[in-house]
Amino acid sequence: MIPPELQARPFRPYIASSVSAPSFSSLDNGRPYSPDPNPSPNSHFHSPSSSSSSTPSRSRFLPSSFAHNTRIAIALVPCAAFLLDLGGAPVVATLTLGLMVAYILDSLSLKSGAFFGVWLSLIAAQIAFFFSSSLITTFYSVPLGLLAAFLCAFVNFLIGVWASLQFKWIQLENPTIVLALERLLFACVPFTSSALFTWATISSVGMNNASYYLMAFNCIFYWLFAIPRVSSFKSKREAKYHGGEVPDDNFILSPLESCIHTLNLLFFPLVFHIASHYSVIFSSAASVCDLFLLFFIPFLFQLYASTRGALWWITKNAHQIHSIRVVNGAFALVVAVLCLEIRVVFHSFGRYIQVPPPLNYLLVTLTMLGGAAGAGAYALGMISDAFSSVAFTALTVIVSAAGAIVVGFPILFLPLPSVAGFYLARFFTKKSLSSYFVFVVLGSLMVIWFVLHNFWDLNIWLAGMSLKSFCKLIVASVILAMAVPGLAFLPPKLHFLVEFGLISHALLLCHIENRFFNYSGIYFYGLDDDVMYPSYMVIMTTFVGLALVRRLSVDHRIGPKTVWILTCLYSSKLAMLFISSKSVVWVSAVLSLAVSPPLLLYKDKSRTASKMKPWQGCVHAVVVALSVWFCRETIFEALQWWNGRPPLDGLLLGFCIVLTGLACVPIVAMHFSHVLSAKRCLVLVVATGALFILMQPPIPLAWTYHSDIIKAARQSSDDISIYGFIASKPTWPSWLLIVAILLTLAAVTSIIPIKYMVELRALYSIAVGIALGIYISAEYFLQAAVLHALIVVTMVCTSVFVVFTHFPSASSTKLLPWVFALLVALFPVTYLLEGQVRIKSILEDGRVADMVEEDRKLTTLLAVEGARTSLLGLYAAIFMLIALEIKFELASLMREKALERGGIRHSQSSQSSSASFAPRMRFMQQRRVSTVPAFTIKRMAAEGAWMPAVGNVATIMCFAICLILNVNLTGGSNQAIFLLAPILLLLNQDTDFVAGFGDKQRYFPVAVAISAYLVLTALYSMWEDVWHGNTGWGIDIGGPDWFFAVKNLALLILTFPSHILFNRFVWSYTKQTDSTPLITVPLNLPSIIISDVIKIKILGILGIIYTIAQTIISRQQYISGMKYI
Repeated sequence: MIPPELQARPFRPYIASSVSAPSFSSLDNGRPYSPDPNPSPNSHFHSPSSSSSSTPSRSRFLPSSFAHNTRIAIALVPCAAFLLDLGGAPVVATLTLGLMVAYILDSLSLKSGAFFGVWLSLIAAQIAFFFSSSLITTFYSVPLGLLAAFLCAFVNFLIGVWASLQFKWIQLENPTIVLALERLLFACVPFTSSALFTWATISSVGMNNASYYLMAFNCIFYWLFAIPRVSSFKSKREAKYHGGEVPDDNFILSPLESCIHTLNLLFFPLVFHIASHYSVIFSSAASVCDLFLLFFIPFLFQLYASTRGALWWITKNAHQIHSIRVVNGAFALVVAVLCLEIRVVFHSFGRYIQVPPPLNYLLVTLTMLGGAAGAGAYALGMISDAFSSVAFTALTVIVSAAGAIVVGFPILFLPLPSVAGFYLARFFTKKSLSSYFVFVVLGSLMVIWFVLHNFWDLNIWLAGMSLKSFCKLIVASVILAMAVPGLAFLPPKLHFLVEFGLISHALLLCHIENRFFNYSGIYFYGLDDDVMYPSYMVIMTTFVGLALVRRLSVDHRIGPKTVWILTCLYSSKLAMLFISSKSVVWVSAVLSLAVSPPLLLYKDKSRTASKMKPWQGCVHAVVVALSVWFCRETIFEALQWWNGRPPLDGLLLGFCIVLTGLACVPIVAMHFSHVLSAKRCLVLVVATGALFILMQPPIPLAWTYHSDIIKAARQSSDDISIYGFIASKPTWPSWLLIVAILLTLAAVTSIIPIKYMVELRALYSIAVGIALGIYISAEYFLQAAVLHALIVVTMVCTSVFVVFTHFPSASSTKLLPWVFALLVALFPVTYLLEGQVRIKSILEDGRVADMVEEDRKLTTLLAVEGARTSLLGLYAAIFMLIALEIKFELASLMREKALERGGIRHSQSSQSSSASFAPRMRFMQQRRVSTVPAFTIKRMAAEGAWMPAVGNVATIMCFAICLILNVNLTGGSNQAIFLLAPILLLLNQDTDFVAGFGDKQRYFPVAVAISAYLVLTALYSMWEDVWHGNTGWGIDIGGPDWFFAVKNLALLILTFPSHILFNRFVWSYTKQTDSTPLITVPLNLPSIIISDVIKIKILGILGIIYTIAQTIISRQQYISGMKYI
């Protein structure tokens, strides 16, 4: 094989250097692909990722990140959203669960597991999609339904292929597979995405113009994928042998795939139209024109794409490509223009043609065909010499005059459009700005005449506004649109003029579209259901505007502040599609302008001053808050639409606060990520808003009623007539819970420095305890002040104990045991007093006095038991919190002890390094140790020995209370013990209650508690059935009382060996050398099969599980020991 450096350099077309989007040439930039018969030798391909990977590699394959993620995302992300919408909740739930598992595996560095997790998630989601979607019934055809199901499955497969390319280890281990997957994506995505995009569009707007939708999506995806792209995983070293050109085998697609893409672009929309409209394709001239348009418009697009190398697979000769482009383009242009005349101009705009036939056909054809020919010749670079310039100028003058005659322009003023066309041609040929502005002035006069002649005398209203006002807005918008291109060519000192023109045009466009779209139901002083301005027009103008802003920004025609303003204005129009509010455009614009500066104005990382200063961050945060408050009416309307009724004041204020916090996230994340206080304040703001949303506290009227819309919604009587009268419940205690939670968050984030000030710590703990105590009393216990006082004292003791256990002071270690003792003593007192107060209040109630004695007793018993259950739940939570806090502190002490032991071992080696330690740093370290209170090991032995005992008491009381709650609420559920037994993991080793209990035995109480609970409840069930239960049990099981008791008791005893052996093993963790546990397995089988008590069956199943677990753990210990030896 001839080496590359000896091969002749063939012609290679050019691909744009942009990875994310194609780059269109501007007037002052050279065309990347020269259509001239003598092309420049620099006309060649460039790598899309050459800027990111400039280091050459010796190998053909170059592992790197996939460089075309943006293109694939544009195609596949909307498809995935559409498939999720079709599949519904089952598909979303399945995919979410699977991706969570894959994420966990990836975070554990199990790369292959994450890879297979992603694929299994997609497969499971596809199976759920087949069962949850109803494609066959939707299409009323089995073949179409199966075809649609196959399309959805194939798109899901392509998503999996795209996800596979993100794994770097696949590139390293299987380079050929990665190249094949990349080629598969670029070969298949245009077909599937265009079909699925068309399906989604038809579902939204109907089937009338489905072929044109498919044609448009085909053109978009052809431009994104069929234009030759360089592979992300090929080395660029070979390009040096070809003078900078990229070899053919470095392209992703081969000539075969490029040919298939071209055939799909040209013929698939036409075939789809024939298949869906076969009965009417020859019914009228417009239908025949549809056939020609669906072929020749993609054909013209294909010829334009050839300037970017789209026809590289046909020939590499520049002369042949140019000839193909000119000859075929001329013929296609004539056919397309003639069909557009019949299908669009005469069909939709015939009322504005003021010339009688047959002259109107001649003039319209001259205007459209001449204009298209001139534009095409200029776009292809054919206007290059004096003769072509004169011909182009003459053609422009003739087309302008013919167009003016067609719309009815007075013959007396016919030189006006001719002169305008002359100066427009002179601008294109001579680049004369003065000529362009003359054209703008003359063109503006013609636009004004056209509007006055056709619309000014109509006395109608359109979208809540007179037509004359709309004419003024339209004329101003057109004049600005014509002036901006000329302003863009002014010197850089005058670029503020183009910026002003663009912003003014964007404001006018937002106002016009807002009127057309949001006031579209008000026509002719009445109501009309027809939509005058469709949604796709809003989307199209938005993306065209954003593309124009990006192009002007890349060419340095406008500054960053103008880019920021225009981006916010154009993007705010999309809010109209989601929120039906008259002012949503301006509200969204204000909010975008307030939120986006950290993203758009301070993104220049090359400058040292690109970061915000603190005062700038504060100003931006204040502006964000004010803009959100300005948007409160839109937020109110959105919440009202979501809930179906006006939201409460707390809900509205909570959403405003949350939105403010989320809007400030870019400020903190991008510019103050190193400032811990800013992050803490942001967390506190978002938490405050979330608490307002959840609690919805009462808010004074003056806070929210500064709005007529909110006042009108509040004063409406529709809620009472629809929903009836709803008794209001006092919601002021929710403020106390909000205050308590916010104080806790402020203390956790060190906004309140309780860690360093004992007095502030005491005030904080008392304040939180009082707030929680009053909240609990007012929400759940409304009987007597004495009970309220006990609950408040209980919560204050809990708060003080937890806070001073976590941050102890000099004397707190002596007082905290007495605080806990008071808390334990308050439990029975409060429990008994609550019952007495509840009974007294019920008996004093007049409604209860009228009841029958039996009903009165039942009501009293239910009320007392319900209230006591709430009280038991409160104390269970308190003891759980204390046990958790003590367990955390003891674990911290053990860790500190281990660090001290490690420090003693390395003290000799650290002496030499401590001599060079800076004196100031040593002083700061000593100061930090002296100012931060913490238990030391010696103080633990002297003053903190009570902690394990207190933690054990709290754990046991919490477990006992939870067992009582299980009996009261569920009647003694069998499954509850498996949730309650892990509470005993909070037990600690002490010298009083649990002597000899260490970290090795931490699972022993859990296992013993489960076994003992099931044994005792089984015995109780047997006793209840024999002596107090069902009298007909003997008929059910076929035996007397003693037979039932003896049989089940014997089966219960058979489960004991497995449980005893497992509990011994959990206590000692000694390896079992014999097969004793396995021998006990058959003893559990009779209990599972023939027992009448469900708890005995559970004990038998647990016995088998315990034996298997014990055997596996012993086996692992044996293997670990052998490896160690």
